[in-house]
Amino acid sequence: MRNLLASSERGLVDLQPADVDWLHQLVADWQVVADLSVSDLVLWARTDTNRFVATAHCRPATGATVHPEDVIGRRMPAAREAMALEALVNKQVVVASDPEWTGTTAVREEYVPVMREGRVIAVMTRETAVGVMRGGRLVDRPQEDLADAICHMVAQGAFPIRGAATGLRHGTPRVADGVLRLDTEGVVTYASPNASSCFHRLGLPGSIEGGHLAEAVTRIIPERTPVDETMAVVLMGRQAWLTEVEIRGVYLSVRCIPLSDNGERAGALLMVRDISELRRRELILLNKDATIREIHHRVKNNLQTVSALLRMQARRATNDETREALAEAERRVATIATVHAALSQNVDETVDFDEVFASVLRGAAAVATAGGSVSTRIEGRFGVVDADAAQALATVLAELVTNAVEHGIEGQDGTVTVTARRDGEDLTVHVVDDGVGLAPGTVLSGLGTRIVSTLVQGELRGSIDWQPVRDPQGRPGRGTDVVLHATLKPVGPR
Repeated sequence: MRNLLASSERGLVDLQPADVDWLHQLVADWQVVADLSVSDLVLWARTDTNRFVATAHCRPATGATVHPEDVIGRRMPAAREAMALEALVNKQVVVASDPEWTGTTAVREEYVPVMREGRVIAVMTRETAVGVMRGGRLVDRPQEDLADAICHMVAQGAFPIRGAATGLRHGTPRVADGVLRLDTEGVVTYASPNASSCFHRLGLPGSIEGGHLAEAVTRIIPERTPVDETMAVVLMGRQAWLTEVEIRGVYLSVRCIPLSDNGERAGALLMVRDISELRRRELILLNKDATIREIHHRVKNNLQTVSALLRMQARRATNDETREALAEAERRVATIATVHAALSQNVDETVDFDEVFASVLRGAAAVATAGGSVSTRIEGRFGVVDADAAQALATVLAELVTNAVEHGIEGQDGTVTVTARRDGEDLTVHVVDDGVGLAPGTVLSGLGTRIVSTLVQGELRGSIDWQPVRDPQGRPGRGTDVVLHATLKPVGPR
């Protein structure tokens, strides 16, 4: 329908924004008509020169098309415009008296006025190859009748149905999956072979034609079985919606299109699909997802236990060097636990690192501050990061912030600023302090710095550099600027 919107700026007449929206809804749901009658559908809009131009095209999924080539943007042949105008003026469906011979196929043409609030806003043609075969036999007459009923609803402004379930989702049935027709009382008057098979698998014995569908399904539902609240009205043909029926592990997706004629109920069209295998696979995935979350949760709990044990051991240590080593180990374990806590909240093995790092930054700065007042600031965004990179990045940044507080600011008042710039897979982070600056021979001399270098080159596939903070003129100033470049794995949107 983008073609329609573009064409509306080039001379389509009598089309208001609400009309264009109505045509969008029609195109979103007209595949059912094409599949029922094995027909091509073409939407024609009238121009200010009283010509018709094709703005949308739908081919059947149940058979061969009569238009292998693209017809959107073409003008209707002059010989056919008289019938299109007749349908538009008289507001009635017009069927060509003789098939149109295309050279290889005889095509029956039907002109359907698209009505909205008493106005004809476009014309839809239904073009069917004469003698179309489906599955080795002629097109089912009951399905042809269903297509005719919907076309007459289009001509009466009753289709598309407002609020109908036109959007696709996992398990949405189509005509080829199975079709039923109900009368006004909800009795099945026609069931395609596939539809009958679906309800047989559900547990309905014998033929379902001639029976009240909603009552028959209700009788075989075991007691205390959860039931979709929309099931009854859908199976009775009274609600244009999508529902699921589940009995003993068999899942059916059922979609209803209520039929009407001049405002009066005329039964309903139901499409049904067996989605048991799909739901079983989804259940397996849900179980796996729950298992992954539980693993991360338990790992987080275990790491927190280890962190507490290290903290207790540090308190009992009599040697200052031992106490400091245990405190550093406890901080590193707590950082990893924070990432696992975030991973336990989702199933896609990614984390919003901005949320994780805010907690890591507060903890690292608080533990490292021995005196003075140190403030921390985060600028920019890290974005979503995969689990492996999140672990490494959190550990690296925690070490850099700790080093900045302990060796840069050295117990004085100061500020540590972490600035992140993300461009796709490329991440650049600056950790800047306003402390005493670099001392000769200190870079790459401690355990923490060696851990940082190893993780950056390995897990983060990047580089790191320590340099003095420079003033606007480029002269060395007070403080240290640690520049981290990392290459992250691409992750999908969350």
